[in-house]
Order: sequence, then structure tokens, then C-alpha cells
Amino acid sequence: MIKNLIFDFGKVLVDYDFEAFFHKYIPDEERCRAFIPVLCNEEVQQMLDREERPFEVIMDEILEKNKEFEPELRMFCEHYPEIVTGEMAGMRDLLCRLKSEGYKLYGLSNWCSKVYVTMAQYEIFNLLDGYVVSSAEKVVKPEAEIYHRLFAKFNLKPEECIFADDKVENIEGGRRVGMKGIVFTGAEDYERQLNVMLKNR
Repeated sequence: MIKNLIFDFGKVLVDYDFEAFFHKYIPDEERCRAFIPVLCNEEVQQMLDREERPFEVIMDEILEKNKEFEPELRMFCEHYPEIVTGEMAGMRDLLCRLKSEGYKLYGLSNWCSKVYVTMAQYEIFNLLDGYVVSSAEKVVKPEAEIYHRLFAKFNLKPEECIFADDKVENIEGGRRVGMKGIVFTGAEDYERQLNVMLKNR
């Protein structure tokens, strides 16, 4: 029996837009295009999500290697929470309904420690019964360890969970540890797929 519904944060509970954020604060189009790859690359995202060193230390290291972009990097640090543009359409109402039906709701997110600013800004996070964030655990999806830490922290059985994430590789990581998953594209599609899964349980 499915008892627990687990949700990624970014692009599932809240939306974000790096490019719009950068274009807002860097009006020079050519400079903006040159700067975006400094932060929007797999290596930097992994470092920030895992946060084995404090966020500020990581950003200082990036600044040391990219001194020509010091104003932009300091802007990024100062305004980081503005990357999030709001709650994903329909998700708060859906979570309220699911909670009223008796399901436990949990979060499982790859995010740096700045996530707590975002969580304080949006009411949808108050609906969660608990969460695990990569930067606090120093492990990231789709590594098996982060799923096991979620199960252990809240005494969950993977076969009683359904996980929603916008990235296929993270859903596959969940399946490898025994948890069903839904690749998230929007609230309506999620609810449709969830209902099919619950009928076939």
C-alpha cells in the first residue's frame, strides 16, 4: 500500500528560471551570455548541491577563478533566492488534497543551503511532513545513499513510497532502491499518473 508521496523541490514544488534572473541583473546581452556558463555547468551545480564546503567558500573559489565576473558573482550571491519564481501551478492545492486523504508528504531535493530561504518564502513547504536536502547530507540524487537517508530519517519503506522528480535519472535512482516514481511535467499529469498507480497497487 502506498502511504508516502515524495517530491523534489525545483520544477516540482517551486519553479525557477536562471536565465531570466541573469538577464534581469546583467542587461548587457553579450556579457550575460559569457557569464552564464560560469555558474550553469554540471561541475558547479554538483559542488553547490553537495556543499561539502560552505556556500560562501565555494563561491569565493569560483570568484578566484573568474575575477573578471566579480560583480556578477557577488550579485548572484546577494540575490540568489530570486531565482525561484513561485510555486508550481496547481501543486499546493493538490498537496492539500493528498494530505487530507491521509498521505504523508516528504521532500527530497538537490539544493544548496540557500534553499532554506526559499522554503521560508513559500507556503507549499509547510505541507511537508519532513524533507531531506542534499547540501545538508553531502550526498546527491541519484546516488542511492540519499534515498536511504530519507527512508531511515522518517522510517519509510520504499515500496510504500512514490517519488516525483523532473529528472529521469533521479526517478531511476529511486527505482533502483525500490521506490516507484513519476517523471514530473506538471500538476495535472502527476495527478493522472498517480491515480493510475494507486488503482493498480
